[in-house]
Amino acid sequence: MYVRATRAGTTVVAYQGDAKTLLAFDLDESATTDLAGFTIGYTVNGSQTFYLRNTLSFEHPANHAQVVGLPSTSSVNTPFHRFRWLHVPGAGIGHEPAYGTYRYQVTPRYVAGGQLQALDSSKTVALDIELAPFRKGAVTVSFTRGFVQSQAFVHDFGPDALFRPKDADLVFDTSAATGLTTPDGHSYTWDDEYAWLGFSVRRTIRDLLDEVVNDAHLSLDVFAYDLDEPDVVGTLIRLAGEGRVRLILDDASLHHDASGVKPTDEDTAAQRIGAAAVAPAEVKRGHFSRYSHDKVMIVYADDGADGRAPQKVLTGSTNFSVTGLYVNSNHVLVFDDPEVAATYARVFDLAWTTEVKAAAFRASTLSRQPSVFGSATVPPTSITFAPHDKVTAATNLNEIAGRVHAELEASNGSVLFAVMALESPSSTDLLAALRDLHASSSVFTYGITDDTEGISLYAHTRNGVLVTGRPVKTALPAPFDQVHGLSFSHQVHHKFVVCDFNGPNPVVYCGSSNLALGGEEENGDNLLAIRDQDIATAFAIEAAALVDHFDFLDRFSASGGGTTGTPASGPWFQSTTDAWTKPYFDDTDLKYTDRVLFAGPQPPVV
Repeated sequence: MYVRATRAGTTVVAYQGDAKTLLAFDLDESATTDLAGFTIGYTVNGSQTFYLRNTLSFEHPANHAQVVGLPSTSSVNTPFHRFRWLHVPGAGIGHEPAYGTYRYQVTPRYVAGGQLQALDSSKTVALDIELAPFRKGAVTVSFTRGFVQSQAFVHDFGPDALFRPKDADLVFDTSAATGLTTPDGHSYTWDDEYAWLGFSVRRTIRDLLDEVVNDAHLSLDVFAYDLDEPDVVGTLIRLAGEGRVRLILDDASLHHDASGVKPTDEDTAAQRIGAAAVAPAEVKRGHFSRYSHDKVMIVYADDGADGRAPQKVLTGSTNFSVTGLYVNSNHVLVFDDPEVAATYARVFDLAWTTEVKAAAFRASTLSRQPSVFGSATVPPTSITFAPHDKVTAATNLNEIAGRVHAELEASNGSVLFAVMALESPSSTDLLAALRDLHASSSVFTYGITDDTEGISLYAHTRNGVLVTGRPVKTALPAPFDQVHGLSFSHQVHHKFVVCDFNGPNPVVYCGSSNLALGGEEENGDNLLAIRDQDIATAFAIEAAALVDHFDFLDRFSASGGGTTGTPASGPWFQSTTDAWTKPYFDDTDLKYTDRVLFAGPQPPVV
């Protein structure tokens, strides 16, 4: 969903994401003379007006129009030098963000003689949009926060935060204090940290599990790859003891010690869930040819005839692990739809009855043909289930590659993506296309990967951007604080590609698949294609947020082609000229394409 409003020559477009709003601005080039930026205020459910915060301030705030009582970094006192801004509502530790109807008030601000002038409310553009966890019809889309390496995280939890207790048992009390304190000296619990990091994904998974726990007529089937999140494992142990869960858990070498000398977390989880299980609950280990890589929960209801009826299914890229929920950037989708759930149930049953063997699965119709859905509550959706034979795997991936290539020929085309790895020994046309997409100047491309080779940061050209989510030796200039090092894990674990998100033919490809030929041939995976503008937009916002963030971090990191641990000279202050606007009106610059795509003269096609 988007809302568009224009006043006094300024246009604002608000795009609805998962518990966040992307705001995009446009105005005539003639109105950019002495433009100091944009002030963004909002009210929620009729509250008082709040202003979004800038990190920068003017070097001498007293020389500029300032609202007394608000910090110099408030955007009413230091406007944003961007034609696009993402608002994720803040929440103190232990508190939920405020959801509801947000009225955004965006005002272009001007300088005279190098001094910021007072806000002119006659230029303010106001519009209303709902801000809440994303749900459309029967589909819920959720994202982890995925910003361990951010100012927001270190301001709340500090640069040395841990992600689980040292030497802790697999299942531990997440309501216990971490033993660490916030930068301002307050203690916090693991739940506090996990709620911030896990964001909507944590809530979605917990809600689904709580629903099953609290209704004795419900049961669960689970595919898991990584499995060490303490509350998830604890819930599965409880459900096993009530005979209400079946689990297929990966047993590839990284998840299973065949010798039994050093059991993995997955070995421990399987042992405890299995020990608690009463029939028909059971744990089965397997890995197809390489991995059992799905991350799926299927909810069933008793059908009154000694059977179970599939009700809903959760899927996506998120592993049910501490890293998956609280470190990685990830997504989940829930289809509250019996038809979609029944298809996933058939996939689970096939894997279960054939002992998680690749050959049997590849021979099935479920592997050879896509499963197609579409109804009043489920948008047009196609799902493929791996492992596949080589021809089917290549066909599925090359179909996506074809769509990506088609965007290169489209008017106002766009491709935004977050894919964990683009380098693969069995690289397909798709991965190659994504890896090289930034070289094109004919389409808006924004991509992020955890690879560190071949990245291309924003430069003043029409070419796209490809950033890495694994900057190392990052050294930021003041007033920015140094971020968490995060040297041990992936930051970007997503596997999604969005094409034409606000155009006539939007689509998002997502799920657990790494989008590599080897994985599609050898792993248990599911890959979804969803043709819906609102869902595509939610994923596009996620990609844009990650790329914007890491394009900045990469400039100050050794792996990003920037510095090698020495901050740029600082501190930085907000400039007082309109030079920052020039790239947005230079048709040889990507920022021009960005402005036109998100908020330009032609409204998005619905």
